[in-house]
Amino acid sequence: MNSVSALDSLAGESVVVVGGGFGGLSTACYLADAGADVTLLEKNEQLGGRASTLERDGFRFDMGPSWYLMPDVFERFFAYFGKRPEDYYGLTRLDPHYRIFFKDGDRVDMLPEVEANKATFESYEPGAGDRLDDYLRKAERNYRIGMEHFVYTDRPELTDYIDLDVFRYSWGLSLVGSMQDHVEKYFDHPKLQQIMQYTLVFLGGAPNNTPALYNLMSHVDFNMGVYYPDGGLAGVVDAIVDLAEELGVEFHTDSPVAEIAGRRGGFAVRTEDGREFLCDQVVSDADYAHTEQELLPEKKRQYDADYWDSRTYAPSAFLLYLGVEGDVDELAHHTLVLPTDWDDHFETIFEDPAWPDDPAYYLCVPSKTDDTVAPEGHSNLFALVPIAAGLEDTPELRESYRDLVLADIADNTGVDLRDRIVVEESFCVNDFKERYNSTQGTALGLAHTLFQTALLRPPHGSETVDGLYFTGSFTTPGIGVPMCLISGQLTAEEMAEDAR
Repeated sequence: MNSVSALDSLAGESVVVVGGGFGGLSTACYLADAGADVTLLEKNEQLGGRASTLERDGFRFDMGPSWYLMPDVFERFFAYFGKRPEDYYGLTRLDPHYRIFFKDGDRVDMLPEVEANKATFESYEPGAGDRLDDYLRKAERNYRIGMEHFVYTDRPELTDYIDLDVFRYSWGLSLVGSMQDHVEKYFDHPKLQQIMQYTLVFLGGAPNNTPALYNLMSHVDFNMGVYYPDGGLAGVVDAIVDLAEELGVEFHTDSPVAEIAGRRGGFAVRTEDGREFLCDQVVSDADYAHTEQELLPEKKRQYDADYWDSRTYAPSAFLLYLGVEGDVDELAHHTLVLPTDWDDHFETIFEDPAWPDDPAYYLCVPSKTDDTVAPEGHSNLFALVPIAAGLEDTPELRESYRDLVLADIADNTGVDLRDRIVVEESFCVNDFKERYNSTQGTALGLAHTLFQTALLRPPHGSETVDGLYFTGSFTTPGIGVPMCLISGQLTAEEMAEDAR
């Protein structure tokens, strides 16, 4: 296995990184620190990829990721460069971590104190408090072993798993079965099952198609905490960009790439405005399918269009960014609104794609924690409804669904926003395609299904173009900001191994 401490073989290499999401930024930092000459080309006007920022009339919205989870990953990333997150931004632990409104009128808060959450579980089902303890012990073990030996250690080949250490570390891990099967062993009450499974949205999966190993996310949620970084996720982007510039990375925004030509030692990366960047190696943090299907000639593609059409994509999203007058006292910083039976919503994402009639959705109100994101006397919030990638997206559909969502918020949270909105923007399938070149308009990438995990995801190193590499959410370890940070490390390790 490679070691992140041995990237010196990259010294003196010239590398172009295509795409400035967290995967591209992370890879650029590792390469530049190793002594490579790194240039990063970003299609859009700002860095951060899906972690873009929308500013309008005194409101500032995180357009994409808004949960700061797995603080240990950020600490480990910055520590590699002799830094700490607090050198760049502060963190506020949220209390409650999040609030859930069930559509039968029930409401529950998940708190920083595990004992309080145990009492909540016990109130729904006798014995569920103690079973939560058992569940979290299992989740913590899965997290500790899974992260060190299966996330930070890349295993791209089947032979990497035929190893005594792998058998030793994986003994007792939840490697077989789905999250639905696993959670049902601990909790009977459907609401408790939903609480333990809502994090699957961050992985782009459903309870019946996500491996049980991802119960480790409950350790992240209940034990490690939910935080808000100064400036939101945009503040984290700024921090990593600052670090990258300190390490010597050169950035070019408004630079959509049109073509990647050549091979190791002789690449030419051409932008749509006619500029050409010559380099020894290329890393793409752009959408993997877009890179192969649009930026490479057919003979240099690893996969054909049928392969990409056959993949299971994580959901897209219908998003409303709303600046509203007054407070929204009933809502927490993070709020989930869930039907008591959410199976129908998951079916409209993965089985029978359609706009959901009775949606499960997420509301984010950063102005609860950060008074810089909205003018005085106003609240900043966005609503996010997961929907199937590839759905038809028209102005008429958006307007109709906007009315449905705002009515649903009023009915189920008691917060009627409709006469208080002073700023409003929507974002949906077509915007993900246009802004991020996102395959089928997925908001996240490839879903973490049973057959799209670990070595079953596309590789970091191209098997057809020597010197071309990939990073980000299509590769291992997968979806989410922390995983994309780690993907940057894994890509750099593979490049160093190949260089040696």
